[in-house]
Amino acid sequence: MPELPEVEDAARRLRQAALGRTIERADTFHPSLARSLTPSAQRRLAGRRIVGVERRAKIQLITLDDGALIEVHFRMTGDWAFGTTADTPPPYERVRFVCTDGTCISLTDVRAFAVVRVHAPGTFVLPMLGPEPLDDTFTADVLYAALRRTRGPIKTVLLDQRVLAGLGNIYAAEALWRARIHPARVASSIARARVATLRDAIRDALQAAPAGRYYDAGEEPRDGADDWQVYDREGLPCMRCATPVRRIVQAGRSTYY
Repeated sequence: MPELPEVEDAARRLRQAALGRTIERADTFHPSLARSLTPSAQRRLAGRRIVGVERRAKIQLITLDDGALIEVHFRMTGDWAFGTTADTPPPYERVRFVCTDGTCISLTDVRAFAVVRVHAPGTFVLPMLGPEPLDDTFTADVLYAALRRTRGPIKTVLLDQRVLAGLGNIYAAEALWRARIHPARVASSIARARVATLRDAIRDALQAAPAGRYYDAGEEPRDGADDWQVYDREGLPCMRCATPVRRIVQAGRSTYY
């Protein structure tokens, strides 16, 4: 699943490819995407110029010249592909923005869970989100205060976007391994000094994210054993102590420690 580093990389690539271009038309190629990017929304995009691309948590926001916003969630397997009207469409293309200069911006998605919505100027409201983990506002004190307010297991708490914006399952597991904190530990029981270590571990895990997309060119998941310290390494020796990595399920998601 694309998490903060992957979505940030996608937003950067989109910014480079799309900024300043004018949308000629938008097309959808799957019923689930047509439900969020309706025919009326598609018509509204015609003739609009892209003036900004931002990321907040796992949400990408495309700003148009009239103040409208295109909200994009990749969900499980979304990504961007770029080409021209002369190119063969990419595999699993679900939405295509065709620009007046012939550029094609395609949202690809194996599972078709992604969401694209258009919001009229001044109507979009972000959900309640915590601090961005790579921002200076994310301090040990901020994290400690958030953890003190809950008695859930630390791994589950870290996935709450109201606590921390953009952190997902993979990097939460990686951060806890780096901080040497058991994923089932009650969040509010973690001492202030350990929380400071965890804060640094979260930032380190995100900054050490493997380059490139989570899905390779053939749209198959990359082998996590090659990319991460602990995630998806069940049964393999721990890189720190050589004990076999274990897997448990928390809130319906695999946790490795």
